[in-house]
Amino acid sequence: MTSSSSSPSPITNHHVRFSEPSPKDETFNGHAVVKRHSSYSDAIETSHRNSIDEVFTETKSKADKAWVRRRHRSLILGSESPFGKADAYQKLNQLGEGSYATVYKGYSNVNKKIVALKEIRLQEEEGAPFTAIREASLLKALKHANIVTLHDIIHTKTTLTFVFEYVHTDLSLYLDKHSGGLNPHNVCLFLFQLLRGLSYIHERRILHRDLKPQNLLISEVGELKLADFGLARAKSIPSRTYSHEVVTLWYRPPDVLLGSTNYSTQLDMWGVGCIFIEMLQGYAAFPGMKDTYDQLDRIFRVLGTPTEYTWPGITSLPHYKHDLFPMYHSQRLSTITPRLLTNIHANDLAAHFLQLMPARRISALDAMRHPYFAGLLPKIHDLPDLASIFCVPGVKLQLELNETRRA
Repeated sequence: MTSSSSSPSPITNHHVRFSEPSPKDETFNGHAVVKRHSSYSDAIETSHRNSIDEVFTETKSKADKAWVRRRHRSLILGSESPFGKADAYQKLNQLGEGSYATVYKGYSNVNKKIVALKEIRLQEEEGAPFTAIREASLLKALKHANIVTLHDIIHTKTTLTFVFEYVHTDLSLYLDKHSGGLNPHNVCLFLFQLLRGLSYIHERRILHRDLKPQNLLISEVGELKLADFGLARAKSIPSRTYSHEVVTLWYRPPDVLLGSTNYSTQLDMWGVGCIFIEMLQGYAAFPGMKDTYDQLDRIFRVLGTPTEYTWPGITSLPHYKHDLFPMYHSQRLSTITPRLLTNIHANDLAAHFLQLMPARRISALDAMRHPYFAGLLPKIHDLPDLASIFCVPGVKLQLELNETRRA
């Protein structure tokens, strides 16, 4: 869903983009600063294997599980759902290819508009990958200006094609284009839209579970849209246990890194804080390069090493080990991210996102009311779900910092 033929679509980026992070000469907080993560979420394969057991706990045999996959696909994509026709769309250029899907830029013969075609190859025995079924079932019910729109589904014997709205680029590519950090005004607009989309899904008890710049689409006017719901889950009532192998490592919260499987919307809010800092400074807040313990070390160097006193219950988490990390003292976030000082309330908001103890993290709805957003026009808070913030007169992106310097 990006206009560059050489770049993979954000819609399936965790199946398409496999490059490993590479070190730079620059250092940050005692570690080498590395290029922003482009690898797919390491939770995909585990999530795919575990999804059936999570949803159909009584199903045990391989044959039964294959039947469950086919049955669940028929419930989501079957006769009750109107299928689009393959000849209603023309494939243009290929945007990216992954382990089970290929994304094309397409053209709708019906409404004469550009679309993105995510073509999923079906296996004769397995059918559609469960992540694709889950993505379709969730997106069909989500209608919001800050969530990518699923227009249509085309089902044939060999392929399942999702027809998405075409969006110009994603936040990862946008950050690459505008290196060194974004205009603070634009960061504010992007962050508000991210929170707006999350608030909408969280109110419906849906967790995204894979927030990262590659999964945030950016239109030409600056609209931000949540995409790639392959790992998203509807959180049931009462609370259920989920996999701890979710969220790309750099954006994974410490409770999940320590093996917690009892999480809620706070899971996504940690990722928001990481993305907030990344937009401001131009590189990832906690770019782990080795494993979960390296990732935790980077986090604790900044936020301090937690104890049972500062985080009640931490010692009971599955992967917690006593004396594994030095006793780091917490730092003010602005001391390691000076650009948080561009807004007097930015450091406070970032600190509310990046709380080690999940229960202390701010919600998406409360974050939208934070004084950090006081400079936005009041009308922006009262828009209907399907209205873009850019329909409010006076709301628009400003030149990015590197564009201003060139000008």
